Amino acid sequence: MRVLISGASIGGPALAYWLDRYGCQVTVVERAARLRPGGQAIDVRGSALEVCERMGVLAEIRAHSTGLRGMSTVDDNGKELFSTTERTVSGGQLDRPDVEILRDDLATILVGAGGKNIEYLFDDSIAALAQGPDEVAITFHSGVSRTFDLVVAADGVHSSTRGLVFGPEETFLRPLGSYLAVWTVPNYLGLDRWQVVYPMTGGAWGGMVMSVRDNTEARVYVGFDSDEPPAHVLGNRTSSEHKRLVAERYAGARWEMPRLLEYMWGAPDFHFDAVAQIHMDTWSRGRVALLGDAGYCGSPASGQGTSMALIGAYVLAGELKAAGGDHTTAFAAYQRELRDFVTTNQELALVNQERMAAEVAGDGTEPGQDEYTEDFYKRVDSLALKDY
Repeated sequence: MRVLISGASIGGPALAYWLDRYGCQVTVVERAARLRPGGQAIDVRGSALEVCERMGVLAEIRAHSTGLRGMSTVDDNGKELFSTTERTVSGGQLDRPDVEILRDDLATILVGAGGKNIEYLFDDSIAALAQGPDEVAITFHSGVSRTFDLVVAADGVHSSTRGLVFGPEETFLRPLGSYLAVWTVPNYLGLDRWQVVYPMTGGAWGGMVMSVRDNTEARVYVGFDSDEPPAHVLGNRTSSEHKRLVAERYAGARWEMPRLLEYMWGAPDFHFDAVAQIHMDTWSRGRVALLGDAGYCGSPASGQGTSMALIGAYVLAGELKAAGGDHTTAFAAYQRELRDFVTTNQELALVNQERMAAEVAGDGTEPGQDEYTEDFYKRVDSLALKDY
């Protein structure tokens, strides 16, 4: 079976690993010229840990974890307001087996695990797609035309492949009323596996800085609330225009924000996007299926996007194997197996947004933390993996 996967971030390489193992001929096409650098720290939790264990990469993932020891919050003058070694904003409870890792590090590990039999096409993407009764005809932007038995879109919340098959993004995109920016800076604050949060009010979230890669660098997160639709805020604006938008929103920020924003202007890995989800009635049409954010993005606010993509890759490949390559049967089983899990984890985004708003308004010790934690991990751990 010839399978084309669009997207080489998390879900795509994970699916490629399993399909190659099950005897498929796998091609992955990626719009970027190489594996994309940057991105936020992401989390591998619940059954996704078992997926990584079965792939043989869990030890390597742990070796590249952020390894944070805790977090603190500070005021405008840098005075510490709250500190804990029990949890972080980005990674959750530190006594859990979960792994927090940079997105680009995880992608590199997953691609490496797949081996040499998987074909990667960088600096290219799907320009046109035509489904026939027995195959899918693909024309790439490079001008090359090829045919495949199946196509899987794993190219993110703004999936162009999904658009070719299912229609405009606006039909499925559900904005959550905020925007998030991430970039890399030197660890000039001398953070030692530590996260510092600077809360603000008035629409701008404030800033968060965490040391990464054995304290050799740091990642900065900022965000703001806005009712403007993503099509207007994102549109065809350049990275420089997005940086200018962030700078305007944080013009009055104090603490270390002015210096962090200075680093933003020269950051080559600056990433800016809407906090949004994808909701669809079906994750497949004909010989094309959707995986991860392309089909059921939970948004960064859910904390579960990465785990859903890893689990989704395992289940999709497994159901194709179980169905003997019958994609109609496999795609239906894939959706049945994951739908409830996806729904309950997407709901976490709304819960988390309420919690974060309470933290910004208070001192980081808001009532209900224990109840929130119990509910969060109940949802995270709600899926038991099948053996395929």
